[in-house]
Parts: sequence; structure tokens; C-alpha cells
Amino acid sequence: MAAVSLRLGDLVWGKLGRYPPWPGKIVNPPKDLKKPRGKKCFFVKFFGTEDHAWIKVEQLKPYHAHKEEMIKINKGKRFQQAVDAVEEFLRRAKGKDQDLTIPESSTVKGMMAGPMAVFKWQPTASEPVKDADPHFHHFLLSQTEKPAVCYQAITKKLKICEEETGSTSIQAADSTAVNGSITPTDKKIGFLGLGLMGSGIVSNLLKMGHTVTVWNRTAEKEGARLGRTPAEVVSTCDITFACVSDPKAAKDLVLGPSGVLQGIRPGKCYVDMSTVDADTVTELAQVIVSRGGRFLEAPVSGNQQLSNDGMLVILAAGDRGLYEDCSSCFQAMGKTSFFLGEVGNAAKMMLIVNMVQGSFMATIAEGLTLAQVTGQSQQTLLDILNQGQLASIFLDQKCQNILQGNFKPDFYLKYIQKDLRLAIALGDAVNHPTPMAAAANEVYKRAKALDQSDNDMSAVYRAYIH
Repeated sequence: MAAVSLRLGDLVWGKLGRYPPWPGKIVNPPKDLKKPRGKKCFFVKFFGTEDHAWIKVEQLKPYHAHKEEMIKINKGKRFQQAVDAVEEFLRRAKGKDQDLTIPESSTVKGMMAGPMAVFKWQPTASEPVKDADPHFHHFLLSQTEKPAVCYQAITKKLKICEEETGSTSIQAADSTAVNGSITPTDKKIGFLGLGLMGSGIVSNLLKMGHTVTVWNRTAEKEGARLGRTPAEVVSTCDITFACVSDPKAAKDLVLGPSGVLQGIRPGKCYVDMSTVDADTVTELAQVIVSRGGRFLEAPVSGNQQLSNDGMLVILAAGDRGLYEDCSSCFQAMGKTSFFLGEVGNAAKMMLIVNMVQGSFMATIAEGLTLAQVTGQSQQTLLDILNQGQLASIFLDQKCQNILQGNFKPDFYLKYIQKDLRLAIALGDAVNHPTPMAAAANEVYKRAKALDQSDNDMSAVYRAYIH
């Protein structure tokens, strides 16, 4: 969006990150909210939501001048409700300047430091708190525009501090004690595994001011092996996170030579973010707790881009106190966090989520190939789907991958096939049929046989054309 001349009270279209332009009004920020340094920006209250944000001026357009354009390119019930809210506001205003200034009694839940900052208001005493079920705790972290920093850039932004143990702690060179609304924990954080997901997670932990000690099992990965062993990282940190590929890798990391277990002693905390089966995570929890450690499983739903953007969905289970201790870390790496109770529940839920996603991806590929062989335009099929109830970022991105022949991995095909296999086994364990997942699994196995394992999951398309 091009820069425009704007002022307090103007109605605007504001674009925040990967989200579509949204109608809002430039308002005064709360008195205790400082304006981010850097480029010129305005504080915007968005219609139809409880969101507020600092938006760079080049990401703003006047509402009236661009209304028709935005309505044409943006669809969806929530978007239409937001536009309706603007029109209702204008009708009520009747030419008078209606004040949308935020009440001074409101408190800020979250603000990001940087070119954009987003937060939601804390509920007041008169507002009921949603999701009060103690067995299903869910809190929404502000849907923030977080820095998208790939791992290759991490080492350029770090200052490296050698400790007496020889392990290396790293922290963002420009971090402060309090970065926006996220007050980083004073606990020392460790992170094991810097693959597609781990690299983005670590970047965001650093950006939010956490001091992180890292280790990666692949020695040749540039800048990755900053800690000597997993045991050393665990022994020098208060909370250690791990994100690896599969059950075998998760077990080897904990139980193998110089593994996590050797660094565990009373009070040490271990958070496994890998997508594995419930039996594996239960076994790991037992051995960690047997040494006096604390354990939390926290697999994440998302892909490389969402990891880089700090927009992952975190599913946690196990030690509730440790879950709370990880609050600032989860805020840095994700937009939403669910606590699902006892160990094993998060693993099961994660496999179900990925089973649905993997099956849907196979169906998308099947539909596109059927369109092609029946003489229909694949692009037109995508356009139709994008205007219907199935419209989603996932659908659009994966279809674009297929249409462009670009299968650079955002979520490895071999890992979604692994998750389908584990989900099918989960169903078998409780005698529950999973015929759709089983059919999709066979298609992914065919794609793997065609050497698509290390491509994006959308490369399952190639199983239908060979």
C-alpha cells in the first residue's frame, strides 16, 4: 500500500502482515502505550474485532476511496461484518465525529515492539472470561505481526557468550529486558533441533528478548551446533525445548549418548515440541520425571512460514505449572496455546489435526488432477474454491504450489505421511475406523516412492500424475 496523508479520526483500510486489508479508524492510543520507533505509523482500532494495532503508514489506505476495491478482493463473513460495522458507524455519526478513543481504564494485554504492534484488551470485571472450562484451558495470544527471520540470519543478529561449561548461550544483540508486551522469563532457555520449525521458533524467542542455548543434531547445519551436547544444554538451562522429526529421533535425543536424560536433575524442565505418538511422549515423560525433572509436551500446528512469523498453534499437556512458566516463550513463538490436560493428550490431538490436514491436501491434489484430465481449468477450480466455504490460506498456498510446480518444503511430505501413519495407529488402538486417512496415506506412500519425501506435502500431487 502506498503512503497517504492521514490524520487522527480517519477511517482507513489497514493491512497487518499476511492478513487482508481490514477497515478501521485512526484513534489515540492509551496514555501508557509508547509509539514504536522507526517508520511513521498510526494507532488503528479495527471494526468487527477487538484488535488494535500500530500500523505503518504505507500499509494504510483511506476507507472511502478504496471501499469498492477492497470489497471486490476480500470475501468472507467476518470481513462483511466488519464492513457493516463501518457503515453502521457512519449512519450513526450523521456527519458528527464519533469518538472511538479507547477507555483509559482498559489495560493492554500485549504489544509488540517494532514497526507494528498489536494487542487485545484484558477483560474487565464486567466482561465474562471465555473458555472457563478448567479441563480445556485455552488462551489467545495477540495475533501479532512478528518478525519473520530465517535461521540463516540468526547468527547475524546474535551476540555469543561463552560460559564456563563451554556451552554457548545466544541472545538477540538488540534485545531488551522487556520487548513490547512480552516480558521474557528470567529462566535460561535451551532449544534442541533447528529444522524447518525449530529455526523460526528460536528466532522469535531471541527477538522477544530470551537468552537461548541451542544445539542441533546435524553438525553441518550452518551455525547450528552452538551447544556441545543435549545433556550439556539441559544441565545449563532451566527450561529446554526440543523439536525433532519423529518418535525415534525424540527417543534418541533423550535416551541416547550425551542425551537429555543425562542432564536432567531435580527441577530441570523439558518441553518436547515434536509431533509423536502418545506412547512415545508418555515414555519420555516417565523417564524425565523419574530423575526429578518436569515434563511438558507441546507439539505445534503450523508450517515453516508460520514458525518464522511466530504464528504457530501450540498444543500442550503435562505439567501445568511448567506450562505457565513457558508463557513468555509460547507468546513469542505462537498466536494460540491450548492446555489439554495429562501427558499424551496433546500428541493425540496433534495427530488428529495433521490427519485432517494431510487428508485434505490429498483431496486437493486429487481434485486438481481430475480437473486436468477432464479438460477443466485448474486455475478456475482454485478460483471457485477460493470464493466458497473451503477458502483458506492453506488451500490457496498449496494449490499455487501445484500450479507453479514449486514444491519447496514448507511442511515435508515425509512428515505428514508419518503423522497419517501414527494417526491410523491411534485409531487402531481404540478400534476406530480411519478409512479416509488410510486412503490418503497410500497416496503419500506412492509420492514417497517417487522421491518426493523431501518436498512439500503438496508434492503428493505427483502421485496422481505418474
